Amino acid sequence: MWFRFEKDFDFSPAERGGRVTIAYKGGMVVNVTRACAEAAEKAGAGSPTTSEQEVADGDADRSR
Repeated sequence: MWFRFEKDFDFSPAERGGRVTIAYKGGMVVNVTRACAEAAEKAGAGSPTTSEQEVADGDADRSR
């Protein structure tokens, strides 16, 4: 699921037992798992997106 992060968010997948943390930066638009999207949305870090333009814009942001 595509997700736009509005602020920084750290996600630790439960299936990895806390051994892995993925750091997402505000402004990123990336494909994430449902568990990550739900946790980030609950924390107020962003929202799901379906717009192809937003995905393209997010790719441009990551190149910096």
